[in-house]
Amino acid sequence: MAGDKTREQRVRSLSRAAIGEAKPFAIRNATKIDARGIVPHFWMISEEGRIVASGTRDEDFAATMERLHPASSPEVQPEVIDAAGKMLTPGYIDIHSHGAWESSFDDGDEGIATARAGHAVHGTTRQVLSLITNPLDVMCANMAAVARQCALRPDCLGAHLEGPFLALSRKGAHDPNCLRDPEPSVVDRLLEASQGCIRQITIAPELSHGIEAIRRFSEAGVVPAIGHCDADYAMAKRGIDAGARILTHVFNAMNGIGHRNPGPIPAVLEDRRVQVELINDGFHVQNPVVGMAFDLFAHRLALITDSMAATGCADGDYTLGKLAVNVEDGHARLVSNGAIAGSTLTLDVAVGRAIREIGISAVEAVEAATVGPACALGLDRPNDVTRYPLGLLAPGYAADALVQGAETWKVESVWCEGRRLV
Repeated sequence: MAGDKTREQRVRSLSRAAIGEAKPFAIRNATKIDARGIVPHFWMISEEGRIVASGTRDEDFAATMERLHPASSPEVQPEVIDAAGKMLTPGYIDIHSHGAWESSFDDGDEGIATARAGHAVHGTTRQVLSLITNPLDVMCANMAAVARQCALRPDCLGAHLEGPFLALSRKGAHDPNCLRDPEPSVVDRLLEASQGCIRQITIAPELSHGIEAIRRFSEAGVVPAIGHCDADYAMAKRGIDAGARILTHVFNAMNGIGHRNPGPIPAVLEDRRVQVELINDGFHVQNPVVGMAFDLFAHRLALITDSMAATGCADGDYTLGKLAVNVEDGHARLVSNGAIAGSTLTLDVAVGRAIREIGISAVEAVEAATVGPACALGLDRPNDVTRYPLGLLAPGYAADALVQGAETWKVESVWCEGRRLV
């Protein structure tokens, strides 16, 4: 569908919905699945972008609807959706994604709108917009576009800077000419240019000013992530103690687990303050290790896509920043050296394959795409980023919800803070 009129129409429609007003709605007769468990015959009611009531008894639903919207009232009655037993989950949250539908989050306002639509149709109701390593002037300009969009639409949570403070030896698909040490003046420049939109930043803690930068970003309200690093166990521990609270795409672009050189993964395993990103596409991390990650990091996983512009598009030639990328069989690699260059994954696929191919329970898989990423950024509780906490289908939480086909995990309807996107 890349480049066709249907896609352009969907981008416009979804963008209008995202910046529109929240409307009251109700969903009934659903099979609710969230981190608290599976509940059949579930209903919920949303007002002003948040869930105000939920339950399982039909008489309670009717009484609550009559109290909130009396039949005698002249006001417009809310939409009521009969889920007919289909699955109802919280909206998915992707805290590490670079783009979709031939667009990157580095491509300004239009690129952000297009890439967001490409993920929203797959159930990602909230997204942190990951920016690739670029010259500082470019990264500052890209953050300005992210800040503009975050001020307009609740589905954009802010920016993730994946670079420029990465180890050359673990650069992956990042431009080596733009990598640099996080000197205080550079850190201050990024913070000032961000207008408060940076949510997380990936840093190699072993860089000369790495630990100092982790501490500085943490003090500024940004969540530092350890990744694209050559850090050993002790250095990773120092990074965590300085304020790092995320491990960027576990197993990728870092030292593995050695019995005499443990590396950063055991350091994170020992410290429950850290949430762990995982790319479940069967390519970045193969199925047996995905299953092991769910066992090791129970309730601390955040499924991510690390998706790039080719997501939702055909195989072919693309770019990541200024680097040429070839996508074959859905796998993206740099043309220059064959390094993996992100993914073409969407979160609905990540959740579905965790359940069907790896045997993860539906509750655990949904948790890793909802509460897990929300916890990584402190969005599971009242905060300054979103109006309401994210990650659960419960009163007081944001009305972010997905109706999905029973057993198919195909997303059919999407709401973000009371706004119907799909």
